Amino acid sequence: MPKLKTKSGAKKRFKVTGTGKIKRKHAFKNHILTKKETKQKRRLSAKGLVSKADMNNVKAMLVL
Repeated sequence: MPKLKTKSGAKKRFKVTGTGKIKRKHAFKNHILTKKETKQKRRLSAKGLVSKADMNNVKAMLVL
């Protein structure tokens, strides 16, 4: 059976930590930033973790 390819979009968006968790960026930080509060933009800049509910789907895309 051939090797499975990693989804290109997923490998650009997610990064696996040393403990096996998956880091991600927050949404809503790309454009139309003038109407958003500084506090909100600062919070969105921080990296987040993929939730348990989405973990299996993301791992399948990354072929882990």
